[in-house]
Amino acid sequence: MDWLILIAGLAVLLAGGEALVRGATGLARNLGVSSMVIGMTVLAFGTSAPELAVNIDAALTGRSAITFGNVVGSNIANVGLILGITAILQMLRIHRTIVTREIPIMLGATALMIFLGLDRLVGREPDQIGRIDGVLLLCAFAVFLFVTVRQAHRSRSDDRFMHEAEQEQQESTALKPVPAILLTLAGLAGVLLGAEWTVEGATRLARTLGMSEALIGLTFVAIGTSLPELTTSLFAALKGHADLAIGNVVGSNIFNLLFILGVSATIRAVPVPEPGGRMDLGVLAAFSVILLPFAITQKKLGRAEGALLLGGYVAFMLWRAIL
Repeated sequence: MDWLILIAGLAVLLAGGEALVRGATGLARNLGVSSMVIGMTVLAFGTSAPELAVNIDAALTGRSAITFGNVVGSNIANVGLILGITAILQMLRIHRTIVTREIPIMLGATALMIFLGLDRLVGREPDQIGRIDGVLLLCAFAVFLFVTVRQAHRSRSDDRFMHEAEQEQQESTALKPVPAILLTLAGLAGVLLGAEWTVEGATRLARTLGMSEALIGLTFVAIGTSLPELTTSLFAALKGHADLAIGNVVGSNIFNLLFILGVSATIRAVPVPEPGGRMDLGVLAAFSVILLPFAITQKKLGRAEGALLLGGYVAFMLWRAIL
């Protein structure tokens, strides 16, 4: 029964997220919002809607351990699982702006989150992302958006972010006002209901299996809420745009660390679980840093690099399961 609640929750959550994005995009078009703004909104918020809904629900219901596991687990899965599988299917070329702007920002966001979470380093207990930390993460996210949009405007003709935003907008299906509103409302309802079922199912499953809520969030919930990123990257590879997968993953990781974790921690402090929480942060740092040398030296991820990322992710999952 616990498995069914979790699977049903994830299914409703993902379907609701897809409907919400399509409905909101159609509604924005009917309101006269520019194509560029629509595309950027879809990129920034679309595939991360499930993580946001799950973590807000977990924070509101006092299950913040799931929040930690979901954010950290999703970011590790984005690099190890999603980029690993996509690179094995098709070589990923790394655009210049990914190397010079987005990977450094992701590394900075990762370092900031880890520093804020390790309170014992400055003599405070316990390790957690507190409410003040959440506000700092949200401020950093605002700076990220400002810098990204400003640079995209300045170098519009040669900016991967801008091209990807416009492509997302062009590929979306136009909707009339009433269907767009109905789809948006249905998507919002699906996201909220799916998030509630997912958190409830994960909590019950953790108790049944004798696993911590943080571990359930790190594994089952993290992989489930990362499915939009996985499908987006795989479809991009099949359509010959596999290079967009790296931008999708890096952008999603920044969004998860700064916005989603920031919102969740502002609602309720997010503890770094014991045992294993510090090790999870170390693995997160390793999977984030590993992209930088690939990007600088090779400007691509091939099958060998994809196999290395996927193998590392599988090894981490096995190690975490027996810890």
